[in-house]
Amino acid sequence: MNDSEILPLAGAIDACSASIAGAGSVPALATCASAARGLAASLHRAEAGAALVTRMLSLLNDRIVTRLLDLLASRFRLPPARWCLLGLGSEGRLEQTLDTDQDNGLVFSASDDGEARDLRELFLPFARAVNEGLAECGFPLCDGEVMAGNPRWCLSRAEWIESFSRWVRTPEPEALLNAAIFFDFRPLHGDAGLAADLRRAVSDLTRGNEIFLRMMTVNALAASPPLGRLRDFAIAPEAGGSIDLKKFGSRIFVDAARILALGAGMAATGTADRLRAVAGAGVVSAADAESWIHAFHAVQGIRLAVQAAADGVPGNLVHPSRLNDFDRRVLLEGLRQARTMQQLLRSRYHIES
Repeated sequence: MNDSEILPLAGAIDACSASIAGAGSVPALATCASAARGLAASLHRAEAGAALVTRMLSLLNDRIVTRLLDLLASRFRLPPARWCLLGLGSEGRLEQTLDTDQDNGLVFSASDDGEARDLRELFLPFARAVNEGLAECGFPLCDGEVMAGNPRWCLSRAEWIESFSRWVRTPEPEALLNAAIFFDFRPLHGDAGLAADLRRAVSDLTRGNEIFLRMMTVNALAASPPLGRLRDFAIAPEAGGSIDLKKFGSRIFVDAARILALGAGMAATGTADRLRAVAGAGVVSAADAESWIHAFHAVQGIRLAVQAAADGVPGNLVHPSRLNDFDRRVLLEGLRQARTMQQLLRSRYHIES
């Protein structure tokens, strides 16, 4: 990016942030959310890089969530208890792209199970209104209902810790699916101390837990990068010549970084932050971590390009045959690095090919 591109976009980002802070209604916030996605697409076209684009978009989306909560809180009789809205999945990792639904949960303080049940009934109408407001702002309701308005994910601190403990103790398919979403949580609004308490508890549960980490690895290895033996892609016939850059691209890096970070008891949630943290702890080499981070961002960049060119219908499918020669080579190398990460996990947890 040069100055002639940076300065107008920087000013537009500041203006968008100010508009979010001053929005007086959910429709006004929806306009801001659309503008934020437009700015992210413009940043991508200006070659700002996937790391900056996804982080900027995620932070603007954070401000949208915060403003929405402020607008809605006065409409509900919220109890005088500590509470915090948690961002999950890509939102929790600050890695949102132009195509994202909402994944969130709510944690609150309660003295016992009875109080938790009573408080949940008071928080749920508010949480459902938040989910509906976010949907109006262009963040579709989660198909899996991983949202604060679902009673399963509107829980006291003790209930959340029990849920994490159960998933770690019994790593069955549903538990592993939950791990891929919920272990990436971070506070969005409210009492961040509750989220910090949860993170400490989760770190204690997962640090060095070889059985759980091995099962997570087996699950992560189910999606392998579509690479052939001869320096080219290997795309299944039923895929129609396309690759899902989320399922068979960026998610491979995300899953591997999560496993390594949870095993080391790291609090970081972002993929790059996790890889640098485990490198700093000597779990992997700094050179490998940086290679994987660059590859992850390269794959994310191609994914953003696909979404930005989708004329309002974003997705994650790319046809390698339609890429220019440079991007095709970049994607190939990015997927090779993803395969290297999986090979490391396979070796680390003694999983046969």
